[in-house]
Amino acid sequence: MDEMQKVVLNYVKNEYLEDEDQEITVDTPLISGGIVDSFSMVSLKRFLENKYKISIPDEKATPEAFDTVNKICVLVKESI
Repeated sequence: MDEMQKVVLNYVKNEYLEDEDQEITVDTPLISGGIVDSFSMVSLKRFLENKYKISIPDEKATPEAFDTVNKICVLVKESI
């Protein structure tokens, strides 16, 4: 797991998981799995933009692009 995956995974765990024992991985469905909703996706997008000093175009910030940590990292790397 690379550093970006760790950062995104930790953010999701700390912000969106109510059950501290719930395990998620870089491939866990976040949106389709009900962990992240559309409002939370906006705050996650803002976090990523601030953390990595990037701008993620709204048209690329789709539920599909934010559905797993791996997909989020691809999106961020494309925006750097």
